[in-house]
Amino acid sequence: MRDLLRAWKLPGDTCCDAVLLVSELTTNAVLHTGSGRVLCGLTLTGDGRRLRIELHDEDSTPVRMPEHPAGPGEESGRGLLLVQQLADSWGSARSARAEGKVVWAELTAHSGGRP
Repeated sequence: MRDLLRAWKLPGDTCCDAVLLVSELTTNAVLHTGSGRVLCGLTLTGDGRRLRIELHDEDSTPVRMPEHPAGPGEESGRGLLLVQQLADSWGSARSARAEGKVVWAELTAHSGGRP
């Protein structure tokens, strides 16, 4: 994935954020759904300024932020908070490619540090 993002000439910060988002979304799908498979998609807008990440799984349960924040001793429960902090926008919807849902996140391809 990193090689594809570099081939698209995305800034390093955007590539790092995208890799982390895919990792978090994939981990959530593996740990919290009964899916036998997941499908990841990346789309770069025509002007090259927005990257859309999609993770399709076989579970139709909508994704929601945790009701209670993870405590300091808990090993999980922070993934969607990280997605919320890194992505310009994110959400979930019924998937047109799998018999479940798609969780998506969008990033603006920025250069230099974060705005």
